[in-house]
Amino acid sequence: MKRDNTDIRRIHILLNSLVYNIKQGFLQIFRNRGMSLASIFSILAMLLILGMFFVITVNINLFTEVVKQDYDQIEVFLLDDTDKAQAAQIMTQIRTHEGVTDVQYRSKAEALEILKERWGESGYLLDSLGKNPLPASILISVESLDNAGEVAAYAGTLDGIEDVQYYQETVEKLTKITNFLQIGALIIMAFLVVVSVVVVSNTVKLTVFARAKEIRIMKYVGATNWFIRGPFLAEGIIIGMLAALISTGLIALIYKELIAAIGAQVLAIVSMPLISTQYMTGNMLIIFLALGMSIGACGSIVSMRKFLDA
Repeated sequence: MKRDNTDIRRIHILLNSLVYNIKQGFLQIFRNRGMSLASIFSILAMLLILGMFFVITVNINLFTEVVKQDYDQIEVFLLDDTDKAQAAQIMTQIRTHEGVTDVQYRSKAEALEILKERWGESGYLLDSLGKNPLPASILISVESLDNAGEVAAYAGTLDGIEDVQYYQETVEKLTKITNFLQIGALIIMAFLVVVSVVVVSNTVKLTVFARAKEIRIMKYVGATNWFIRGPFLAEGIIIGMLAALISTGLIALIYKELIAAIGAQVLAIVSMPLISTQYMTGNMLIIFLALGMSIGACGSIVSMRKFLDA
């Protein structure tokens, strides 16, 4: 029974301490609202730039994955004057090539129906075409990506072929762009994190100097460093949290308006998939909160270390 009472008392003390630190954190932000706003805007700028890279990279990754669905499939477009008998002969030649696992014929009508499905609600626009402009094609599946290029090159040498479409170069270029953006984002983020930590540190220092006498008294009566550091740590974390919430809201709003401006139908027509606003916002909020609060906490710890060690 005594142990239960002790545990309850400890929980009560921890909750009171947490409420006290949060309350003091908000008070200190209000007292130094000029520098606090500077800190918020500093972290906000960093997160907005990071968010821009995040949105672009995630959508390029999605587009790359969509393209990769056709990565192991080569599409050979036939000339308009190539009839089914010639197409069957071409398919036989391709089927005998090493590494080919399957060969399928796609007629002009089937190609048009697939395009209508891809265009979604705008598919009716294709009905106004007087003549089907799409060519018949042969779809080649390969057992390995390593010999896909060789199969594509061989198919291009056959008679009755207009063009061979293969997505390897597209995927490789998209992968390079994604890697470049990720490296660029990391470099810029590292620089902006340092700047943000310095700004937050200077903001908290103003509060420390304003309460220097109070802190010395607290140390004199035996208060631990972590008890003294609590309100200042809360101040930094709150600053980071506010910046994270604002930046996530702004990016989500801009992203939503951008999609609305382009139009879902246009995106469907050009076969350009985009990450949904809800999915992106949820993931970004978690990342930004963790990053913003960490920056705020680091800034507070840096500003207090020398003062408490003195």
